[in-house]
Amino acid sequence: MGPGGRQSPLSLLIPARGSCLFLLLCLRLGASCPQTCQCPEHAGAVAVHCSARGLQEIPKDIPAEAVLLKLDANRISRIPNGAFQHLNQLRELDLSQNAIETIGPAAFSGLAGGLRLLDLSHNHIRRVPKDALGKLSAKIRLSHNPLHCECDLQEALWELKLDPDSVDEMACHTAVQEELVGKPLIQALDSGVSFCSVQHKTTDVAMLVTMFGWFAMVITYVVYYVRHNQEDARRHLEYLKSLPSTPISKDPLSPAP
Repeated sequence: MGPGGRQSPLSLLIPARGSCLFLLLCLRLGASCPQTCQCPEHAGAVAVHCSARGLQEIPKDIPAEAVLLKLDANRISRIPNGAFQHLNQLRELDLSQNAIETIGPAAFSGLAGGLRLLDLSHNHIRRVPKDALGKLSAKIRLSHNPLHCECDLQEALWELKLDPDSVDEMACHTAVQEELVGKPLIQALDSGVSFCSVQHKTTDVAMLVTMFGWFAMVITYVVYYVRHNQEDARRHLEYLKSLPSTPISKDPLSPAP
């Protein structure tokens, strides 16, 4: 306090600096959270809540410290490669209730070890990308998607760790066997149905048809070749017959009669 009861410039500067530092800290924390999202922090762990924000793509400024990321109830239609590659601390990823159709083969790169739950339910996924999901150790929810039940789907499911609480809600929207349309997928597989055997039979039939076609082409070519040679031989014979005959001259050295 200066003379006359006035504060000294130094005493005014110290709180001003403290206010500036606090403002800069708030700005830094705010800048690390995607716009319109909320990023509460607890004991150093960041939870990013972006539910129902009208998002059409994955935000690019998600904090690297995020352990929970909720992107549900948006309008996201595709997950590009490397969308979460900087989030190596992420434990739970909620992408449910979007419009996801396309998932890049490296969409979840960087999450293989730490991720515990991946929710892809209530989307537009027809074919499960084995390359994208096969390396994850997380529980995966795929219920309420228009799945196409075929051999590729069956082979992909062998490598996934499906969430047991939602596995019964996975159904065949379309299928290589029409009688399975609308049926629960797991129930069909448990009954012994193999989509791969149907594909193998189809492949075998296609191979037989192809082989028969080639065989028919070879036979047709051989028949044509033989008939063409026969025709050439006939024409050559007729040509020889049409030539004038010449008398055979006597040998001048032979004795006279």
